[in-house]
Amino acid sequence: MIAEIIAAGSEMLTPHRQDTNSLFLTEQLNDLGVQVAFKTIVGDNLDHLTGAARNALARADIVLFSGGLGPTEDDLTREAAAEALGLELDRNPTILAELYKRFAARKLVMPPNNARQADVIAGATVLNNPAGSAPGQFLDTTVNGFRKIIVLLPGPPGELKPLFLQEVKPRLAATLPPRHLSRRQLRMALIPESHVDARTAPIYKQYSDVDTTILAGHGEIQLHFVASKATAIEAQERVDELAGRIEAEMEDAIFSSHGESLEEVVLLMLGLRHLTLAAAESCTGGLLASRLTAVPGSSRYFLGGAVVYADALKTIFADVPADLVATSGPVSEPVTRALAEGIRIRTGASLGIAITGIAGPTPGTGPDAEKPIGLVYIALADGKETRIKELNLPGDRDRIRWWASQHALEMIRIALLEQQRF
Repeated sequence: MIAEIIAAGSEMLTPHRQDTNSLFLTEQLNDLGVQVAFKTIVGDNLDHLTGAARNALARADIVLFSGGLGPTEDDLTREAAAEALGLELDRNPTILAELYKRFAARKLVMPPNNARQADVIAGATVLNNPAGSAPGQFLDTTVNGFRKIIVLLPGPPGELKPLFLQEVKPRLAATLPPRHLSRRQLRMALIPESHVDARTAPIYKQYSDVDTTILAGHGEIQLHFVASKATAIEAQERVDELAGRIEAEMEDAIFSSHGESLEEVVLLMLGLRHLTLAAAESCTGGLLASRLTAVPGSSRYFLGGAVVYADALKTIFADVPADLVATSGPVSEPVTRALAEGIRIRTGASLGIAITGIAGPTPGTGPDAEKPIGLVYIALADGKETRIKELNLPGDRDRIRWWASQHALEMIRIALLEQQRF
């Protein structure tokens, strides 16, 4: 079965508010073996909401609404869902009485518009909402010969989450056929998305029962596999089989087979080889160190390093000869090589990694004046040899810095794969 989530509220169509309820609902539905195929955000407009509801009923087995159950004129979810279903709204006397009691307990007079919260779609089950005044609704019905489950939930997360867990999830678990979702994720760095797809599509297209998604961004490609089966074992075996065939095709290009980040993998590989790492960073300003130290336990293998932004600090912290910086320029192969070798020796690390570059938005100065924005050098020293990579990275300052750190991590990973070098 597939589900659609409709989030009602014009505020979520502005830059200031986001729909977070759908993330929670997706996770909970996945636990039940239900895959969310569509998510829709609709403003507070009756025609738009009704149209979205009709679309959802035509293509999804379960439709969940969040928001639009309040007392004001722009709370229109009840009306839209009833219109799309062709059903009447009935004012529930029990809910109405509870609303009056709620206001009376606060010594307030209930405004007439609050009575709208007692309107229930014909045939729906009322879901108690102890955290708020708007009850939820649950309707298991037939539309054009197909079974449909419609759920109306309040918008505030503090109301929606407990109501779903206490009232909706148990009902769904009791009535839905047993299904289990299993997932796998493969990750690759610095490979064009089109190249990955050209090599993997002939494989994953053979698995029509596994949903495959390719995500690209920040110098990384992710392949996500999702299978829904009657048992968890069947679902897991299916995604594992597909992932295994993709791994055989892409080989060492895959740095993670279960969703680990590149920095996590690099640290794991350092640990397995009993090696340590230190970094000297110029244009990335500590970004590489930040990514590594964000991983718990990284201090066992990442010793630290230095942000050598100023030329003088390249000499002070990594023993780079001042005349080398003056003649070759700080953004150069010789200086980057000297930085990697110097920081390795100064810290006593097994490996030294160095990054220099011109991240922009202004060009370099002095010996680097004629060098283009995006020019980056990365060096990796192990005491026996020093590897150098020259890059010309497009984009703005943030993109250049991130991609430089990504290239540095991948450079370390590839070097560690070649175990005979260390």
